[in-house]
Amino acid sequence: MNEMIQLMKDHRSVRHFEDKRLTKEQIEEIVTAAQSASTSSFVQAYSIIGVSDQQKKEKLAELAGNQGFVADSGHFFVFCADLHRHEVIAELEGVDLTESIESTEKFMVALIDAALAAENASLAAESMGLGICYVGGLRNQLQDVSEVLKTPNHVIPLFGLAVGYPSKRNAQKPRLPMNHIYHENEYEQDRDLYIQELQAYNEVISAYYKERTAGKRDDTWTSQIAGMFERKKRMYMKQFVQEKGLDKR
Repeated sequence: MNEMIQLMKDHRSVRHFEDKRLTKEQIEEIVTAAQSASTSSFVQAYSIIGVSDQQKKEKLAELAGNQGFVADSGHFFVFCADLHRHEVIAELEGVDLTESIESTEKFMVALIDAALAAENASLAAESMGLGICYVGGLRNQLQDVSEVLKTPNHVIPLFGLAVGYPSKRNAQKPRLPMNHIYHENEYEQDRDLYIQELQAYNEVISAYYKERTAGKRDDTWTSQIAGMFERKKRMYMKQFVQEKGLDKR
């Protein structure tokens, strides 16, 4: 196994950081790595906002659900779907790109571009011995987050990436077995097999939580996910996205 594959397989979220800021050189290396990711048709429909101002970090930590590690991180990156620059391109080239900019397809391109760039950034950070944690909680209150970051129309903050020097690393959470994720040639539709695999995975996750919490927690993966989906979250999202001029067509 090569070092890159080992690095990827060793990933775990880090939420405890030393009180140490990233250097300018580290930030530039991470962003350059992010920019080296694949981008659909060279569209580059994303932007990254680095948050170094401590007051802004603390406000974003609050908006993300009082996640203190956001404020404690060595640097906080916010990945945005960004079709604002394509609106500027329309002005430069003297054409009307409104229908494309507002289409669901281009919104999906922006989401995918941002996710690919973020994963490159994460791998770059982890290769430096840093820890990372994605922060989807920014989407709890996107209007407020947008105001803090002063994002224009056609730009939506999608998620944050807290990066820093780990002061604590938890054990890895076991993932679903490969044969549940990977389908050969067509989607596996044996319902009984599907349920058996989920039940087997439930036992693995329950054992993981028991060990991690000294027996205080033993919930299964399916019960955890069912509970999460029962609690309706961020149901304002479609309206917010469309008000920002995206995913309208």
